[in-house]
Amino acid sequence: MSSADTLDLARVNAELGRDADALVKWALDLNQPAIVTTNFRPFEAVILHMVTRVQPDVPIVWMDNGHNTEATYRFADEVTRLLKLNLRTYLPLRSRAHREAVDGPTPALDDPRHAAFTEEVKLEPFARALRETAPKVWFTALRAADTAVRAQMDPVSINPDGLIKVAPVLHWSSKEMYEYCKAHGLPNNFDYVDPTKGEEHRECGLHLAH
Repeated sequence: MSSADTLDLARVNAELGRDADALVKWALDLNQPAIVTTNFRPFEAVILHMVTRVQPDVPIVWMDNGHNTEATYRFADEVTRLLKLNLRTYLPLRSRAHREAVDGPTPALDDPRHAAFTEEVKLEPFARALRETAPKVWFTALRAADTAVRAQMDPVSINPDGLIKVAPVLHWSSKEMYEYCKAHGLPNNFDYVDPTKGEEHRECGLHLAH
């Protein structure tokens, strides 16, 4: 089984959907180019550790929107060093300073300009990352508890781009994520803000588009 067309997703989700380590191994055993996306939010070290201990050189894709907290940037550096991540950072085509000088501060969620802001700082960099890394498998740390959209997802799905999207910790609780970090000596980061979401349980747009 090496292509999205030949996968029995119902069987994979039923048999492996709640076994994160087995799901990671299954996905990597497809022997297809893979990436892991991260934003270095709380508990992100879990997915990064889980995948890189099986495939240490897997590309780690970070869309750095330029609005991260100082703690998030320090956390990104710490986890990258600790796990020896093959980190690929994708920045918006304009710096935050350039954008704010021309367009003003980050538009509010109900501002008509917010969609264009999200496109510039998150969606376009991700599209660029997909073009450059050309993956067939995409690991993500999505969890069902995050948003209503994510609660309806399966651990393995085929997204509109044809990517095999794998969410090994989809059904994990925050307690399970915390215990994994503790068991493996992984750092964490709770000082995190996503300017494209604004609210904790609002979907950011990336997983609606992809």
